[in-house]
Amino acid sequence: MNPMFPKTKSIPTGHKLRAIAFALLAKREHSKYDLTQKLQHYGAHPEEIEQLVNELEHAHYQSDERMAGMLVRSQVRQGRGLQRVKQSLKKHDIAPELAQTALEDIDWLQEALQLKIKKFGTDIATEPKQKAKQIRFLQYRGFSMDIIMKVIKYREDDE
Repeated sequence: MNPMFPKTKSIPTGHKLRAIAFALLAKREHSKYDLTQKLQHYGAHPEEIEQLVNELEHAHYQSDERMAGMLVRSQVRQGRGLQRVKQSLKKHDIAPELAQTALEDIDWLQEALQLKIKKFGTDIATEPKQKAKQIRFLQYRGFSMDIIMKVIKYREDDE
């Protein structure tokens, strides 16, 4: 082989493409959109990719609903609010309806409260500067303003 002309990569088709798709899905869940994008990087024909991804979906190897649940749980574990979770779903091209049951199971007020206590403690901020800092922090994390206002005014005896 001549070093001046390296061997060109072959474009995967058929069993090779299927093996690549299975290897990707074995590592972690992928949305239909993500899997299609990753397989396109290998240079395979778009119609073949679409057919394979649909086949994998029908055989339940790939599921946008499973991916949505995993994504919601992951985002909540990282301290993200509803808006950031919805952004992440949109990024992976997953319909929000697929994550609806996972989103309904979450107490967003409790999640925001735990995050606020972890970062700022249990004291209620009295200085405007400190309140603004807490509000910005929770807004950046993706919590709604009504939840944020409840959290920054929360007392232990409010329960």
